[in-house]
Amino acid sequence: MLKLSRLADYAIVILVKLGEQEGVVTSPTLAAITGVPEPTVAKVLKVLSAHGFVLSQRGAKGGYRLARPLVDISVASVITAVDGKIALTACVDGGECDTGVSCGLCGSWDTINQAIRTTLEGISLESMRSKASCFSNMPRSNAQPSAAMPREGI
Repeated sequence: MLKLSRLADYAIVILVKLGEQEGVVTSPTLAAITGVPEPTVAKVLKVLSAHGFVLSQRGAKGGYRLARPLVDISVASVITAVDGKIALTACVDGGECDTGVSCGLCGSWDTINQAIRTTLEGISLESMRSKASCFSNMPRSNAQPSAAMPREGI
């Protein structure tokens, strides 16, 4: 089963919710909105900031805001920032292979890997937000978070 890491999943959720807020938002507020533990939100925001997805503002009225609109952020770019290069197997795109040339499929995974990358590059976080009924049911920053909201990897 191909699965995103939990941190990549959280990063997408955090970015979408951040994009729905006005002004800057603190990591504790994002934790309350998303149901993601605050230390994890802080860790994800640090990675997202380092990759230019969010801008941080220090001070009493500090927090985070998107560096660009959700429509300009692809799912692939977030996954790559959090997890590294998107690849189904280690041998894709010249990586190390445990079985060497004995499997007989050297290079065959490249087509599949490129199709997955191209598809994920074509999906913006705005399209994820607009098509997801669960995002519209999540509370805004001025509301109380709903009961336990477990997050599973995709």
